[in-house]
Amino acid sequence: QLQLVESGGGLVQPGGSLRLSCAASGFTSDYYAIAWFRQAPGKEREGVSFIVSADGTTYYSESVEGRFTISRDDAENTVYLQMNNLKPEDTAVYYCAAGLGGLHRGEYDLWGQGAQVTVSS
Repeated sequence: QLQLVESGGGLVQPGGSLRLSCAASGFTSDYYAIAWFRQAPGKEREGVSFIVSADGTTYYSESVEGRFTISRDDAENTVYLQMNNLKPEDTAVYYCAAGLGGLHRGEYDLWGQGAQVTVSS
């Protein structure tokens, strides 16, 4: 079964950048989409972006559109989330997930362990 492992989180100042990686132990093409979600303390887990395995089509939430970019490296079985112009409200644990697509957590049944991203001066 596919397993997902996130890396690349950390502490960054407002306006800075980070790149998260989601390494898959199997083939991500076995799932319709790979997504990034995030969960801040006391808040619901929200979908940030997803990429369709078949054709690479990408989707973003309004809160990150224009600042975050999702991409993949099929040779490395890895999906990335490049995050630019980070804001304090982007602070959260970020999870990658595999599933049916969309930005609703109920569409995904395989999750990584999460990576902490903290945006603070």
